[in-house]
Amino acid sequence: PAQVRFVNAIQDTAQYGTALDIDVAGTKDFTDVPFPGFQPSSGYTKIVSGGSALQGIQTGTTIPVFIADISLTASAQYTLVATGFATNNDVVLISALDNNLPPPTGQENFRVINASPSSGPAAVDIYIVPVGSTTPITPPATISNVAYRSASTYASVAYNPNFVQGFNYTMFVTATGTTSPILFSQTLSAGSSSAGSIRTLVLTDQQNINQLNPSALVLNDLN
Repeated sequence: PAQVRFVNAIQDTAQYGTALDIDVAGTKDFTDVPFPGFQPSSGYTKIVSGGSALQGIQTGTTIPVFIADISLTASAQYTLVATGFATNNDVVLISALDNNLPPPTGQENFRVINASPSSGPAAVDIYIVPVGSTTPITPPATISNVAYRSASTYASVAYNPNFVQGFNYTMFVTATGTTSPILFSQTLSAGSSSAGSIRTLVLTDQQNINQLNPSALVLNDLN
């Protein structure tokens, strides 16, 4: 089997209730996944590998919300993100292959999945800097040109040992190729003096609002 975690980034919950159940090849593998949310809370769920149909169902019912074809490689790890809109069956599934090998000592790895259909710009840049930095963000971006429905590669950032209220980085999101305006900023926590971390950051819309959510969903992939 493959190893999978599922992210619900379908913002128009007014169309499908409070959450989704996810059925793969006739087996209900995830239940009651809210927006914005993910399962399992840590690690992965084993899913049949190969080609299958994945169906999103309104939780607690048999009412279908979307269906998508997936192809999974045995033993590989995936983050599957359902986004778009339940309205008019306009849901898309992002299949991102995960790499959870520990980063080198003194480094933290970050990846961004853009699952916000209403973010505004065609693509976004991500700047991840030590928390409390007073210097304006300057190119190059930590992660650049992440279009809707895409996942970035992993970017390595030097470990910052200085924590402020539990956070040691700040993420700034801008339109690609610009540093202003800042679409939103968010504090992040990653790493320790003894072990590196990996974080996946999922950009979504706001619930039932066609605007970028000013808070990314943070998945703690490692440490």
